[in-house]
Amino acid sequence: MDMPKIMVAMSGGVDSSAAAALLLEQGYQIGGATMRLLNPETGPSGEATRTCGSPDDVEDARAVAEKLGIPHHVFSFASLFRQAVIQKFGREYAAGRTPNPCIDCNRYLKFGQFLEQARLLGYDGIATGHYARIQQDPSTGRWLLKKAADPAKDQSYVLYTMTQDQLAHTLFPLGGMSKPAIRAYAEQKGFVNAHKPDSQDICFVKDGDYAGFLQNALGISSPPGSFIDPNGQTLGCHQGMIRYTIGQRKGLGIAFGEPRFVVAKDPLHNTVTLGKQEDLYSQELAAEDINLISISRLTGPLRVSVKTRYKETETPAVLEPLGDSRIRVVFEAPQRAITPGQAAVFYQGDTVVGGGTIL
Repeated sequence: MDMPKIMVAMSGGVDSSAAAALLLEQGYQIGGATMRLLNPETGPSGEATRTCGSPDDVEDARAVAEKLGIPHHVFSFASLFRQAVIQKFGREYAAGRTPNPCIDCNRYLKFGQFLEQARLLGYDGIATGHYARIQQDPSTGRWLLKKAADPAKDQSYVLYTMTQDQLAHTLFPLGGMSKPAIRAYAEQKGFVNAHKPDSQDICFVKDGDYAGFLQNALGISSPPGSFIDPNGQTLGCHQGMIRYTIGQRKGLGIAFGEPRFVVAKDPLHNTVTLGKQEDLYSQELAAEDINLISISRLTGPLRVSVKTRYKETETPAVLEPLGDSRIRVVFEAPQRAITPGQAAVFYQGDTVVGGGTIL
C-alpha cells in the first residue's frame, strides 16, 4: 500500500525543512511548497522585507528541496494574505482591538488555501513545521489538537481555528521533538538553514512599529484624543489610539505620582482610559467566533484551563454557553490585562478544547 502523498509547507526555515526530511525518511511521498505572501520585492509599505516568502526564503526552501530530491513549488497568495490578514489587522486596530495575525494566517492561508492548493495538485494532505500534535480520539472519532511535547515551543495556541477536516489531513512531524534536536538534525542533513534564526514579531511589520505600519502602509488615521480616568475625567492628551494596548505602562507621555496603565480604549469617543494596577484585573470575558475541536458543541458549564495570550500560562476557568454562538469564560482568579481582539484558547490537560476571539 502506497504511503500518503504529502505537501510540506516550506517557509525556508529550519523547522519546515526538518519536517520534510523526517516525513521522507518515514516513507511518505513528499513535495514542498513555499507561500509567497508579500510582493517578492517589497512589503506592503513599499519597503524591503525578509519574510513572508521573500526571495531569500524561497531560495532556502528550494535548496533544501533539491537536497532532498523532492519537487518544490511557489504559491503566490499575496492577494488573500492582504485581504484576510493584513487588512483585518488594520480594521481590528482601528476598532480599538489588538489582533493576532498569526492565527488568521494559519486559518486562511496555511490550513485553508494551502491545503486546497495541495489537493488540487493531487496530494492527500499537508504538513508544517509547527510544534503541536494531532491524534484521533478512538471513542468519538474526533481529531484532537494537542500541545507539543516541548512546552517551550508549543504552538497549539495559534492553531485553535483548525477544523476536523484540516486536522484529518495535516501532519505535525515536530510535535514530539525539541528545537535543539531539530537544529542538530538539520545540521546533520547539511541544510543551508540549519542555524537560521527564528522569525520574530509580525512578519509584515518592519521593526515592530505597528503604529507606523498602520498609518503609512494601510492609511489608517489615528488622531490625538483624551486620556481619561475610569470615572471619565480628562487626564491629558494621547497621540493616537492605535499606539496603545491594554496593560501598557511605558510610553504614555504623561506623569503621575503612581503607576498608571492602559485599561480600556474607546474608538467611538477616541479616548484611552488609564487606571491603577487593580483596574486591569477581570474575573470573566466573553469570546466570539468560536471554534471547538475536542467537542462538537458546548451545552453546559465546562471546567477548563485558559490562555488569553500566546506566551502566558494557563489558568483555571469555567466555560458557559451564551446561546448566541459566544462563550463566557469565568476565571477562578481575576486575570490581568485581558485584551479584546486576542484569542482565548481552552485546554483540558494537553488537549485543545477550542478557542475564540476576546470581545
